[in-house]
Amino acid sequence: MTVKGHILAVDDTPASLKLLTDILKEEGYEVRSAISGELALHSAVRNPPDLVLLDIRMPEMDGYEVCRQLKANIETRDVPVIFVSAVSATDEKVLGFEIGAVDFVTKPYQRSELLARVRTHLELNNLRHNLKDLVIERSSELIESEKKLRLSLVDSISAIASIVEMRDPYTAGHQRRVAQIAVAISKQLQLPEDRIEGVHLASVVHDVGKIKVPAEILSKPGRLTVNEFNLIKEHSQTGHDIIKSIDYPWEIAEIVLQHHERLDGSGYPNGLKGDEILLEAQIIAVADVVESMMSHRPYRAGLGVDAALEEIFLHRGNYFNTDVVDICIRLFREQGFRPSA
Repeated sequence: MTVKGHILAVDDTPASLKLLTDILKEEGYEVRSAISGELALHSAVRNPPDLVLLDIRMPEMDGYEVCRQLKANIETRDVPVIFVSAVSATDEKVLGFEIGAVDFVTKPYQRSELLARVRTHLELNNLRHNLKDLVIERSSELIESEKKLRLSLVDSISAIASIVEMRDPYTAGHQRRVAQIAVAISKQLQLPEDRIEGVHLASVVHDVGKIKVPAEILSKPGRLTVNEFNLIKEHSQTGHDIIKSIDYPWEIAEIVLQHHERLDGSGYPNGLKGDEILLEAQIIAVADVVESMMSHRPYRAGLGVDAALEEIFLHRGNYFNTDVVDICIRLFREQGFRPSA
C-alpha cells in the first residue's frame, strides 16, 4: 500500500493512542506514536512529520504547550497540528487556534470525520508548500505562451478553492457564484480584461481561509457566540496567508485580505477606509453580500434577490462603493442577471 503521509499521533492514554494509530494505518498512513508531550517533541524535531494529531489533556506537558513549542521551532513550525481531544468549550478551541492548530476533532469521534479532516489538512499543507513547484513544473511544459501559463495558475486557484467546499457543503458553489456576480460588475465598470481575470480568481478563493474554522461552527444552525464569530472573522487573514506565497500576476492575496473591509472603516481585519481598499475587493464585497443573502444557510433560508439588493442599497456609500452597488442593482433588476448554480 502506498504511504499517504507521515503522521505523529500523541495521546497519554494507551487505548486511545492505539485506536487512533490503527485507524490511520488501516487507511495507508505511516504513523509514529508518542505517549507524552516530551516524547512527541523529541520525535517531531528529529524527523518532522507531515501532520500531528495531538491530545490536549496530558500530564507534565499538555497539548497546548506541545503545540507552542512545535510552532516555535524552525524545524516543525510549518507542520499542521490537529487537536484530538474531549475538549468542547469554544474558548479552549479558540486558544488552540491562536497558538497555531489548524483544526479540532472532538472525542468521541467518527472514523470518517477523523480521516476526512486528516486528508483535507494534508492536501492543503501539500498545496501550500508545493504550489510554487507545481506551477513551475506545469509552466515548463507550457512556457511557449502566456495564456497556457495562466491556465496553470488558474488550475492552482481551483485546487485551493475545492478544499474549502469539501468541508462546507452549505456554501459549496458560493465562491463560484460570487465570482460570476463580481465579473459581471467588473465588465459593466469596463475594467481591463486582465484586471477582470484577477477579480475572477480572487473571488474563487475569497473564503479559502474558512479551512481553519471548525466545520461545526460553519454549519451551526443557531446564533454564533462572540468567540465563534471572531474565529470566523479570521478567515480573511488566514486566506491571505495561504495565498501570499504564490507569485500571481494579480494582487489576489491582498484582495482576499480586504474583501470584508468597508468604506467607513467598520470592516475587518484592518479597518481600512475609502481608497485604502482595492477596487477589486470593493467589488467582491458587494457580490459576497448579495450571494450570501440570496442563498440558503444552515441558520436561515435564502432571503431572496430583493432583500439582498435592498441591503446593499441601504449601505450604498458608507459600506459599499456607490458605482458598484448601482451597477449590481441594474444587473439584477434591469438585465435579469442571475448567477448559475
